[in-house]
Amino acid sequence: MRDDELTWQLSSYTDSAACVEVARPAGLVLVRDSKRRTGPRISVEPAAFADLVDWVKDRPL
Repeated sequence: MRDDELTWQLSSYTDSAACVEVARPAGLVLVRDSKRRTGPRISVEPAAFADLVDWVKDRPL
């Protein structure tokens, strides 16, 4: 899938572009570095991404 066919979301908690962005095509979650939008990205299943988000939320800042 081409990037121009995806809707990328930047975290509302960031105050700069130094964050990750996610896109959610059918059956996947794609993650990329907001500073390197044409760089590599990872794809994970939605359940695995939800587990990652829960894990991060449980960590102290």
